Amino acid sequence: MLPSTVSIVEVGPRDGLQNEPGNIELIHKLELIHALADAGLTRIEAGAFVNPKWVPQMADSEAVFANLRRKPGVSYCALTPNLKGFERARQANASEVAIFAAASEAFSQKNLNCSIEQSLAKFAEVASAAREHSIPLRGYISCVLGCPYSGAVTPELCLEIAQELLSMGCYEISLGDTIGTGTAASTQTLLKTLLKRIAPEKLAVHMHDTYGQALTNIYTALQQGIAVADSSVAGLGGCPYAKGATGNVATEDVLYLLNGLGIEHGVDINKVARAGANICRSLNKTNNSRAAVALLNKAS
Repeated sequence: MLPSTVSIVEVGPRDGLQNEPGNIELIHKLELIHALADAGLTRIEAGAFVNPKWVPQMADSEAVFANLRRKPGVSYCALTPNLKGFERARQANASEVAIFAAASEAFSQKNLNCSIEQSLAKFAEVASAAREHSIPLRGYISCVLGCPYSGAVTPELCLEIAQELLSMGCYEISLGDTIGTGTAASTQTLLKTLLKRIAPEKLAVHMHDTYGQALTNIYTALQQGIAVADSSVAGLGGCPYAKGATGNVATEDVLYLLNGLGIEHGVDINKVARAGANICRSLNKTNNSRAAVALLNKAS
């Protein structure tokens, strides 16, 4: 049975922009975040407090948070890989923070420079600090449907990591198909394994569209009772540690899917499409949302 309402987590300003070449001006980041909030999105990833040497596009996250025109009712999230990142996010008054594990030892080493076990130990420190300061904590698991280095990933390992993150205090676990190799069948298998032990209210999906299967996989998740989906305006994004991984599923395309299913979400698809068109113009890149392109062409 499909959920009656779905919550969209907009990851464009962080996951979408982190892989872009060249310099992205602060004003363009702020304009994007403000436009997304004005469109009705209430959960927005605004930045990441990570080492700027590895993710230079997020080097100005302090400035982003300092200059936000915060809209009441909107949560502005920051990615924090360790205690140092958490403290920077806390000082910047991030609404919530997120930690990110991987369901692959090879990807964990490439992305976090440590094993899964070591990464979870680091995240436990962040979780403890988040509890101490009453800051909500979200958890990500990367490569849940495949790893660019080691191939197939077992659902049982994803379950084990998800349970560990929940026990630390994460209120929700976002399941990331980082390289976009998932299918409806593999998504269903993964979710059936996790849902035996974890309530659907604790899970979200984060699908990349490398093979054009993201919407199909999200629909599969909706059928399993998952009511939270991460997406990126205009389909921006990729992964700096996953060669060939294309952007996240486009927010506009997810909204069009939900509209067609009669599922409430509270977001104005036309406003999101305009926000996507503006950031693509600023970045001088093609809009990857087919729904946005169709809507914008229709309106012109």
